Amino acid sequence: MRILVTGGAGFIGSHYVRTLLADGYPGYEGARVTALDKLSYAGNTDNLPMDHERLTFVHGDVCDQELLRQVLPGHDAVVHFAAESHVDRSVDGASAFVVTNVLGTQSLLDACLHTGTGPVVHVSTDEVYGSIASGAWTEDEPLLPNSPYSASKAGSDLLARAYHRTHGLDVRVTRCSNNYGPHQHPEKLIPLFVTRLLRGLTVPLYGEGANVREWLHVEDHCRAIQLVLTGGRAGEVYNIGGATALSNREMTERLLELCGADRDRVRRVADRKGHDLRYAIDDAKIRAELGYAPRRSLDEGLASVVEWYRAHPGWWKPLVEGDGDG
Repeated sequence: MRILVTGGAGFIGSHYVRTLLADGYPGYEGARVTALDKLSYAGNTDNLPMDHERLTFVHGDVCDQELLRQVLPGHDAVVHFAAESHVDRSVDGASAFVVTNVLGTQSLLDACLHTGTGPVVHVSTDEVYGSIASGAWTEDEPLLPNSPYSASKAGSDLLARAYHRTHGLDVRVTRCSNNYGPHQHPEKLIPLFVTRLLRGLTVPLYGEGANVREWLHVEDHCRAIQLVLTGGRAGEVYNIGGATALSNREMTERLLELCGADRDRVRRVADRKGHDLRYAIDDAKIRAELGYAPRRSLDEGLASVVEWYRAHPGWWKPLVEGDGDG
């Protein structure tokens, strides 16, 4: 068994790669893994066991069609994590998001079609649905993205659907709620707040902190992705939920407590443009069809993540150099 993982040096992709190499997924013991990564600012080879005998690392871009056609032959499946994923960065400049998320996905799908490689699990986000005032999105909801990031991911989702419907390519789409866990780049909320609090700095809270997100540990997310790879249906979309929703204000309070910090460390900042108020997904489909359920409680997961960042300053400090209160 040989698996190509795009974005394999990123936060979620590297967790998936490490678990595969540790024989953590039944039936995939001994699998060989090719991790393809552009190594942009969020890709980090320190996230991978680079000397593992079953790992092949390829430094490259999913937009590079020639490279993909060289790499893909001999692989039994593709798990496509590679993406630009930070909403704030997409607000400041959308072009990189369109190139990587839309054109990169199209390039990968074309290469898979050309080489006869599949199935392909395309990893997406609940943000493609937009904001929901009450209830929860099912997979049949229309896509109503509100940020350049989520719009680019919605575009890639639609390309995945088109390549299945037009060409018969075995593509399966997953849409997850907000991920957290070790090795997450400190631009994202939880590691941003934790690494700043551990350094005695303040943390920025958008507006009143009323925006609500569901939280999913990366370990549960990757296990669900593996279930979709092994048992999912071609052309289908699977929501992956974390079952625990918090406002950003509530999350901030939990992180303050875990880091032993007072509320005076919070500073209110102007809200982000087009900031979605609430995300909520219905993941009954993957639970019923594939037996998925999250195993990590948010309380246990957050505590372990804070301890990981506390114990690994050598990993994250080079990523936050110059990130002071000014």
